Amino acid sequence: MDIFSILAGLATGMVLGLLGSGGSIIALPALIYLLHVEHKSAIAMSLGVVAVTASIAAVGNWRRGLVDTRVALVFGLFGMIGTSAGSSLGLLTPAVIQLGLFALVMYAAAWRMLKPVKLAMPMANGVLSVGGRTAALSGWQGIFSPGMGHIALHGIGIGILTSLVGVGGGFLIVPALVLLSGIPMKQAVGTSLAIVAANSSAGFVGYMGGVPIDWSVMGAFTAVTVLGSFAGTRLAGHISQAALKRAFAWFLVCVATYILLKSVL
Repeated sequence: MDIFSILAGLATGMVLGLLGSGGSIIALPALIYLLHVEHKSAIAMSLGVVAVTASIAAVGNWRRGLVDTRVALVFGLFGMIGTSAGSSLGLLTPAVIQLGLFALVMYAAAWRMLKPVKLAMPMANGVLSVGGRTAALSGWQGIFSPGMGHIALHGIGIGILTSLVGVGGGFLIVPALVLLSGIPMKQAVGTSLAIVAANSSAGFVGYMGGVPIDWSVMGAFTAVTVLGSFAGTRLAGHISQAALKRAFAWFLVCVATYILLKSVL
């Protein structure tokens, strides 16, 4: 690995640790354009890298009480169902289409990060109002609430997206958790990491056997990414999330434009 690949790996981990999202959006272009991995193999390997890194970061957040286990289980379970379907579709989809969709996802992620998230407002009896809807948030009995139904649907959709284009989906998961579950932003980031870990793991397993995996490259990139995630987690409380999101959003716009010009157009 050259210095640029190492920096990309560190950036992947740091973004995951800081925002609970964005890891695959850096890892996939790095594997393709810096390490020259074939497109479909790069999608599978980026999912593997993020699966390991997000799992380690999620455990750290869980120990600090920043993972909503109930929400993570529902979102993760339905996300893995969607991911299984998406990986089968991804193996059949031409690489140029996957890269085009990936670039569009990056534009969507940038737009989402630049758009303010409206927080849910607390109501009486442990119920939150979310965009005019209400969702019970306390107790495992809430697993069958309307809010959980929306979370399950989001989980399936994001799961399909995860394995089709090779993204963890955290940039969609975090705002969905805030809006649909009403959990605080820091807990949404921790919960997102657990969900991203589950989705990415399922996506990687779905691609195994269908595409070649360079285990040495993937292992080295993963090791660097894990180190970056530790740094990102430690920095999370000391960096302005709003400023970081704006900077990362414009970075995504630049990379997405490059991918379209280089591989699609």
